[in-house]
Amino acid sequence: MSRSTAPTRRALIRTLAVAVTVAIGLAACGTGEAEETTETGPVELSVFWWGGERRAELTQQALDVYAARNPGVTFTVTWQGNSGYYDKLASQAAAGNTPDLFQIDDNYLTEYADRDVVLDLTDHVDSGALDLSGFPSSLVQYGQIAGRTVAVAAAANTPGMVYNKTLVDELGVAEPTIGMTYEELIDWAAEITGLTDGAVAGTMDPSADYKALWLWLRSQDLELYRGRQMGFGVQDLTAWFELWAQARAREATPAAEVIRSANNGDVTQQLVATGAAATSFMWSNQLAELQKYTSDELGVVSYPGDPSGQWARASMYWAGFRGTRHPDAVVDVIDFLVNDPQAGRILGTERGLSSNLEVRRTVQATLADDKMQASVAFEQEMAELFGPAPVPPPRGHTRIRALLITAAESVQSGSATPQEAAEQFLAQANAALAS
Repeated sequence: MSRSTAPTRRALIRTLAVAVTVAIGLAACGTGEAEETTETGPVELSVFWWGGERRAELTQQALDVYAARNPGVTFTVTWQGNSGYYDKLASQAAAGNTPDLFQIDDNYLTEYADRDVVLDLTDHVDSGALDLSGFPSSLVQYGQIAGRTVAVAAAANTPGMVYNKTLVDELGVAEPTIGMTYEELIDWAAEITGLTDGAVAGTMDPSADYKALWLWLRSQDLELYRGRQMGFGVQDLTAWFELWAQARAREATPAAEVIRSANNGDVTQQLVATGAAATSFMWSNQLAELQKYTSDELGVVSYPGDPSGQWARASMYWAGFRGTRHPDAVVDVIDFLVNDPQAGRILGTERGLSSNLEVRRTVQATLADDKMQASVAFEQEMAELFGPAPVPPPRGHTRIRALLITAAESVQSGSATPQEAAEQFLAQANAALAS
């Protein structure tokens, strides 16, 4: 989509506001809330998600199994690539044809929940109709807004620091470990840079990575967000930027122009795959994808810091539409997709690792890719160490992520000091959240 035709953030919010009006209008029809009103007879559910052809094929197979077990239920499915997905979802809601069941992520969950677009699943969880007992507790928490369960993790993933195991072994350097501090990582990275005579920097500079910042803040009893404000101050962010400025001064990280190429998260540009650095800060389930771009063997550990600062994060959620005429059927389909072993085997790791730990073990036994096996094993190990989940990000999270990249790159390039970048970021970020 070109800049001239892309909807503005304000326009999207206006569209979503219209969608809520439609949802409330639908809910008002009949005797009360839409989620308390169902139709008898055959049930046709619309389902919408983003992804590629492989995801579409596997999701359709899983839905076919459900339909075969429940002959009165049929599905109308729609899917597309990630680009423009939320534009279309908002447009569908505005037109009164919001899908009964749809995929959403933590960039937008709070926004859709605040505007009452999503089906409240709390009573269904309390009654046992939607069983989340097999999930890590923090994964359940990460689908809750204001104490209500508003979505269910379709799959899970965890931040993972991917490292070049081949290089580390060749240099005779100890492999990074779960629980190492950032200071220990930087010392380790500086040693690698020295041993390779600068040919490979020890670590990527993750100062632009919101995941790394968030976990670093949690190690200090802070959060990325506090309601509709950032959860930390200028002094905190200045310290974060200074940490990485000092790492660059020690040549533990590459030059700014090298770092910049990887800041947007593109897997193909990650420095552990291109050979420019010995680590990259990614999601653990991206290990197998990263491995495709290098002949060196890769490994994965947690981001530095106390692992209890991490939580089981939904890679994406399943949510229902508040105005659906078939809330019980929607809930039953969600329960099937996340808890049924056959559905788990079909869906595999396409959306991430199974949210249900028992299903995850079942899926793990079917995986032929050793890197996916390693990713699942890492996630299982981390599940024992996770702390409580934070509240999902507020509206504006996508904008905040972009602002952090801009601020970090200004420090990386030397065009701003850590404090100048921190002050500008906090002013812009809080203004964005308040708007």
